[in-house]
Amino acid sequence: MAVDAAFDEMNGGENGLRNAYRAYVKWLDGVPPERLTEKHQQADLIFQRLGVTFSVYGNDEGTERLIPFDVIPRILDAEEWKVVSTGVCQRVRAINAFLNDIYHEQHILKAGRIPATLILNNPAFRPEVLGLDLPRGVYVHVAGIDVVRVSATEFYVLEDNARVPSGVSYMLENRETMMRLFPELFADHSVAPVNHYPEALLRTLRASAPPGIVDPTVVVLTPGNFNSAYFEHAFLAEQMGVDLVEGSDLFVDDDKLYMRTTDGPGRVDVIYRRIDDDFIDPLAFDPNSVLGVPGLLSVVRNGGVSLANAIGTGIADDKAVYTYVPEMIAFYLGEKPILNNVPTYKLSEENDRAYVLDHLDELVVKEVAGSGGYGMLVGPASTIDERFEFKNKILASPDSFIAQPTLSLSTCPTLIGGKVAPRHVDLRPYVLTGESTMVVPGGLTRVALREGSLVVNSSQGGGTKDTWVLEG
Repeated sequence: MAVDAAFDEMNGGENGLRNAYRAYVKWLDGVPPERLTEKHQQADLIFQRLGVTFSVYGNDEGTERLIPFDVIPRILDAEEWKVVSTGVCQRVRAINAFLNDIYHEQHILKAGRIPATLILNNPAFRPEVLGLDLPRGVYVHVAGIDVVRVSATEFYVLEDNARVPSGVSYMLENRETMMRLFPELFADHSVAPVNHYPEALLRTLRASAPPGIVDPTVVVLTPGNFNSAYFEHAFLAEQMGVDLVEGSDLFVDDDKLYMRTTDGPGRVDVIYRRIDDDFIDPLAFDPNSVLGVPGLLSVVRNGGVSLANAIGTGIADDKAVYTYVPEMIAFYLGEKPILNNVPTYKLSEENDRAYVLDHLDELVVKEVAGSGGYGMLVGPASTIDERFEFKNKILASPDSFIAQPTLSLSTCPTLIGGKVAPRHVDLRPYVLTGESTMVVPGGLTRVALREGSLVVNSSQGGGTKDTWVLEG
C-alpha cells in the first residue's frame, strides 16, 4: 500500500499543516538536519547505556537488539486524545465485565450474544478459575489496546492485549530521553506527563490485594533475563520500589505465598506477573514449567494472593473473541462503542472463508492466538508461495484465523537516513483498572521504519516514538 494513500497526521488538515503540529513544525523548520541526526545518535547511546533492548528469538545475529527510537514525536491534541482515552477505557470496562461473567454466571453465552463454543472450547479459557471471586471483580488490571488511525476523525481498535501487555517501559524511556535531548520543546509545548505511570501502576496493584490486607506486599514476577521484555520487568520493579522475583524465589506454605529474603520468608500479597498462564503453576498447568510457583493456583483460589493480570484473561486476547467486544459493550454497559473494531472476517464461517481465500492478496490474515507480528500474512506484501501456504493453513484449521482489510494506517514524520519522511504508526495506550479505570495520556507509538511497511512490531523491524498529548 502506498504511503501517500494514508492520512498524514502532520499535514493532513484541510489547509495542510494540522494544528497539533504547528508549533513543532515552526521549530523543526529551523533545525539543521545534521542536528537531528546528532540527537538520534545521542538517543541510541542513552538507550544502549540504560540497556533498553528487546530480544528476537531465532535470530542468527544474537537475541539482544537496541530498540529503534525516532526523535520526532507523534503529537495528538486534547480533543483527539479524549476520543482515544474514553474509547479504550470503555473497552476495558466491558472486557472486565465479560471475564467476570464467563467465569461465573455466563449470562452473555446464555443470551446467545457470543457463541458458547467459541469461549468454552477455547484453549485460553481456564475452567480452573470458574467461580473464583476476585477483588473488585477485576481480571485485567493492565491492558494495552492497539489503536490505529485512518483519518482525522476515525480511530479503530486493532487488537486487545489483556494477558501480559508489554512496551510501557519504552513509553517512559522515550519521554525521558526526549526531555533530555530537547528541553526547549517541552518549555514551548504543554505536553501531558506520563512519568506518573509507575505510581499509578503500583496503586492499581495495591488495590487488587486480597480483602483485609492493609499494606500489601507487591512483587513483579519475571520468567528471567532471557525473556524478550526482561528490561521492562526490571525497570518497572525498580520504578515502583518493589522486588523483582523469579518463580524459584517464591514458595507456598500453609496456603500462603512467601518470598525468600535475606531476613527469612516474607509474605507476598500481590503478584504483577509477566508469565503466561501455562507456566505459572506446574501443579495446575504445564507440569514441565520451571518458571512458575508450584501450588500458586491453590493460594489464588483461597484468596491468599492476587495476580495481575488474573489467570484466564487470555480469552480476551483471542482475535476471534475480539470481534465480539462491541457486543460486550452493548451487553454489559448499555453503550455504543466509542472506538470501532476493524471489520473482521471470521474464517470459521463458510461465506467469510470463501471470500478470504479468494482475496488473500488484499487482506491481512492473523492467527487468533498470535502476537508480536508473528503468524500473520499481509496480503498486499505477500508472495504467491506465502499465500498458498496460508490457504492450506486456513483450510486445515479455519477456527485458528481471522482476516481483516488492509487498513491504510496513518503516517507521522520520521527521521530516516537524516531526512524526514512519513512512516506508518499505531498507538498502544496502557489502561489501568484498580479502584477505577484510567489511562496515562499518550502511550507507545510504534512506527514501521521500512518504507511502505504496515508492520510496526519491533520484532519485525519497527521502532518507537514519544507520544505527546497536548493539554488544553
